Amino acid sequence: MKVSLFKDERTLARTLAGQIAQALAEKPDLVLGLPTGRTPIRLYHELGSMHAKGQIDFARATTFNLDEFLGIPSSHPGSYRSFMQQHLFSRVNLSPQRINIPNGTASDPAAECARYERAIADAGGIDLQLLGIGTNGHIGFNEPARELAGTTHRVALKASTRHSNAALFGGDERQVPEEALSMGMATIMHARRIVLIATGKSKARCIQRLVHGPITPKLPASFLQMHRRVELMLDETAASALDA
Repeated sequence: MKVSLFKDERTLARTLAGQIAQALAEKPDLVLGLPTGRTPIRLYHELGSMHAKGQIDFARATTFNLDEFLGIPSSHPGSYRSFMQQHLFSRVNLSPQRINIPNGTASDPAAECARYERAIADAGGIDLQLLGIGTNGHIGFNEPARELAGTTHRVALKASTRHSNAALFGGDERQVPEEALSMGMATIMHARRIVLIATGKSKARCIQRLVHGPITPKLPASFLQMHRRVELMLDETAASALDA
């Protein structure tokens, strides 16, 4: 596991945006796995700025988002589809036909999960999976549990996760859906390359456990220790517990 440290969030975002631009230049039909949440917002804005300057081209790229809330339409302002439209999709030249996000209003969630897995396989798998990490160690919506689902699945969200997403629902965590659809751990681990980004003091303890702790479903991100090509990109505060 490679750990890269940056003085601040902006430097981290610019560095990773440059790496994504290089990856797209080398493989224009790159398949990207994308996260939501506060952490990647600066990265997405950097990518948008690079596109405006003609420094990055998404025309042939394909994207798969990690997750989506269950029970709300993509047009809902709290949906992850709306989040992605605001922060990335409206700012770059991704083809709408190449954007993939689980359908939170599917009449048969299990069938939608199976469809999503097939779509990833049909695209040739994910070349570069970007990840954030929750304060409880979740990635995607793979919450701490006695066991973890391998493939895209329906998941009940923990109270801490709903609280973290309250800002998308006017600050009222009671409005945050209780369930979601999420890529599973095996789906994530099958990506050819993984980059996890973490910023802020609230992530320090999880990062310390991810790097130095045991592999356990109680910290889903710990499974990244087994990936053949994974990098943690951290600002100084997120890395502050690594030497503790």
